[in-house]
Amino acid sequence: MIQSRRVRAAIALGIGCLGIAAAPVPLGTLTVQVGNVRNSTGIVHVDICPENQFLKDDCPYVGNAPAHAGITTVVIHNLPAGHYAAQIFHDENRNKKVDRALFGIPREGVGFSNDARISFGPPKWADAKFSFNGEAQTIGLKTRYFMGASGPAAR
Repeated sequence: MIQSRRVRAAIALGIGCLGIAAAPVPLGTLTVQVGNVRNSTGIVHVDICPENQFLKDDCPYVGNAPAHAGITTVVIHNLPAGHYAAQIFHDENRNKKVDRALFGIPREGVGFSNDARISFGPPKWADAKFSFNGEAQTIGLKTRYFMGASGPAAR
């Protein structure tokens, strides 16, 4: 009798767990069209960040593509649906970081989704955020340069 109650409870618990299972989050492809790339030196690096990782170096979704003067296309695969902000930089010297000058001014091109304004510091999350529904989507943004050429040819 006690054992049959345990079996019935285990079965009920198992069925209950099946009934509340969360639906899978759709994964999709985000294409980022990065405009205003000044030359074909280096790579264009794209980070796709949730709010708690925006403006940090550890964003979970990353893509790179060889730089092309004008527009460079970077594709991010397996991105879950959600709210994100894109932050990019033109890594002209391929050292995997944004080189900075005095007062932290970027020597290499940078940009953010929605072409969020950069004035006296980085943009706010609210200005850069966008929604991704898990289906194929394309966003565009422009690279901004605050200093002259910084690639190997400039040194």
